Amino acid sequence: MSTESEPASKDTTDAVDPGPETPGTAQAPAPDAGDADGTAAPDTGDDGETAAPDTGDAGETAAPDSASADGTAAPDSAGAGETAAQVSEGEAELAAQRVERERIERRKAEKQGPIDAGGKLSGTAADLLAAVRAVESGEKPAAAVFGAPEPARRPAPEPVRRPRPEAAEPTGAAGAGPAGPAPRTVESVRRVLAEGGAPEALAPRTAALLGEGAEDALRADPWQLLRVATVRPEQADGFARALLGAECGPDDERRGRAVTVWLLEQAALAGHTALELPRLTATLAQRGVPDPDAAVQSTLAEGEALAFQDALDEPGARPGPAADGPEGTGGEDAGGAEGEERPVRVLIGLERYALAEESLADGLARLVNSAPKQDGSAADWEQAAASAPGSAADLIRAVAGHGLVLHTGGEASLAEPVALLRAAHALGLRAWAAAPGPLGRDRFAALLGGPPSDPDASGPAASGPDASAAVTVTGLLTGTEGPGRDADGALDLDLLVVVDAPQLDVEAGALLAESLPDGARLVLAGDPAVLWSVGPGRVFADLLAARVCPQIASRRPDPGPLGELVSGIGIGELGQVEAPGKEIVIVPVRDAGEAVHRTVQLVADSVPRAIGVPAEETQVITPGHGGAAGTRVLNAALKERLNPGPGRFGGFDPGDRVVHTPAPGRVLPGRVVKADAEGLHLSCTGGTVIVPRDRVDGSVRHGWALTAHQALGGRWPAVVVVLPGDAVQALSRPWIYTAFGRAARHLSVVHGVDQALPRAVAEIPAKPRTTRLPVLLAPQVPVTG
Repeated sequence: MSTESEPASKDTTDAVDPGPETPGTAQAPAPDAGDADGTAAPDTGDDGETAAPDTGDAGETAAPDSASADGTAAPDSAGAGETAAQVSEGEAELAAQRVERERIERRKAEKQGPIDAGGKLSGTAADLLAAVRAVESGEKPAAAVFGAPEPARRPAPEPVRRPRPEAAEPTGAAGAGPAGPAPRTVESVRRVLAEGGAPEALAPRTAALLGEGAEDALRADPWQLLRVATVRPEQADGFARALLGAECGPDDERRGRAVTVWLLEQAALAGHTALELPRLTATLAQRGVPDPDAAVQSTLAEGEALAFQDALDEPGARPGPAADGPEGTGGEDAGGAEGEERPVRVLIGLERYALAEESLADGLARLVNSAPKQDGSAADWEQAAASAPGSAADLIRAVAGHGLVLHTGGEASLAEPVALLRAAHALGLRAWAAAPGPLGRDRFAALLGGPPSDPDASGPAASGPDASAAVTVTGLLTGTEGPGRDADGALDLDLLVVVDAPQLDVEAGALLAESLPDGARLVLAGDPAVLWSVGPGRVFADLLAARVCPQIASRRPDPGPLGELVSGIGIGELGQVEAPGKEIVIVPVRDAGEAVHRTVQLVADSVPRAIGVPAEETQVITPGHGGAAGTRVLNAALKERLNPGPGRFGGFDPGDRVVHTPAPGRVLPGRVVKADAEGLHLSCTGGTVIVPRDRVDGSVRHGWALTAHQALGGRWPAVVVVLPGDAVQALSRPWIYTAFGRAARHLSVVHGVDQALPRAVAEIPAKPRTTRLPVLLAPQVPVTG
């Protein structure tokens, strides 16, 4: 199908049987190695949606721009003489995250003894593979492998605090950044790329990735080109053949390592933090690697990936503790009854996500195992709870005595975190709320700045913080929003409520957990039925499954016909809903052309006339960017009707509705103000953003039509969901739930998928992801009731 899908809609090991379902393990495919043309390369410059690029000839590498706004390969126009680049807001964010990751890595390296939660193997990769093969073949029982007593688990250590970052100057435009690769390095890379038949436009990016010795690195190992975003194995193979000639072969050890790392990166784009070893080796075989075991062994030996062993209980039971080293260690009586074997799971993952997931587990365990700071007496907390309505009282009581609390519910349930923040503020706590994106922040700020949800509420809980207490996770971590950091480098707060928590990936979650001070309280609140994060991991779902802290389920239903419809979808039912006020309208269409025509008609005429919602307050949502009714086609048609113009600046005109994506997964809605020599001026929430000319193509799209992942966190008075016939394979229950749930007053469904819609709601749940968080938490935190 031609529609470009949402993240994880394709998975690199679709053809590989993942084996029995285990906690924290995806039973569904990992990144799609079974496809004839391989795994879809990501459209990384947008919201995380993956797009199937033109793979080109085997010997010719597409010229990718990983920030390309339309997901297609775009040449880097910087040229060989480019020595410096302006750093966008997104790059500043990524730089801050890199600093934090380096700090985490240093802390991990300073730990003495084995990593109790299943860290990098202490033996050789060959020993690991031999041990695994022995268990799988029956030569050695798993009970013997996991029979040694488990070493005492160290409590989660106090994180090393980093200094509070200096506040960034509010310049609006990106400031000068660090120098890029030297011109001579870019030029030398350009020459070797041309020699290998690869587009010379890849030179700046390749030089930046490989450093000063990029030319020598490429000549010594041409498959290093596979590290460049959107370059595919068959393209790197063609480049290698041109440089190496007869020396190039599919059994080349360098190729095996590069393809192994590439598959792990594709798995991360699909949401996995690691891949099971049998699935990885089977996918390597499908990719033409003659000896997959040797390829994995070489990758581990070179330190380009890490291996882990997890001892698992029976399916459906809580995961057992992770094991260390190729021989592994389980708990006492690790095999259960004497002689009873336990299933073994061996995972291979990239260090970046492995360290993040372990740091996240350590940080969460610290919150769960430590007593929260005594702010207010028990009587004060109980009085605050007594004045709160419904399950908001349960939430306040849970937060009073616990460092970590989960809160679940639909849109209406957000009133309960609001009540919690007001109560905490009245008790003297430094309480803040954070959302993964600005859409969620603004939505929650509107609730926080409004009147109490209970009109009869009185007392201290009836007042509280204003809308400024709601920030974004990125702003909180970088210091551009929120309370800043204390003298020890921890966030200067007592209570943090994270709304839209299902959008948190392992890296953002790790940074948050590590940044919280001792005695702080963390509440993760969200709707578990929506789409998961763009980045790897499923933090909120894993914590719900692990049962390591109190979980408060809201009893506040979403009101009206829209609430009834979305609630039914959440449990797998798409029923008939009475909508006397035209809250829900179904518009059947025969083909994509008619779908585009009816969508424009709805936004520009029907909805404003019949519902009273103007076009600027109506949002169109469709499954992907490509296809005959994807965001590109819909936005072009909507622009022609709503704001026609020549597109004087990169296809944009003043007044155009746009979304700016400064970093993958981060979406800023806005409008075009003007364009000048500085770049494209956008009016976004919080002020003016200036996007430099050379970054417009990579980070700005028209915004009348979005994908569901782009729309996450937002709500609009009216939403038009477009379901063209070629979108059937992209539909799932979470996608439909998320798209339909963005409507506050009116929902129109342009319906061209026939019975695929109810079938997706009833039969296609979220595609599972392979993660380690439940296993890492198991030995550190006791199970709650």
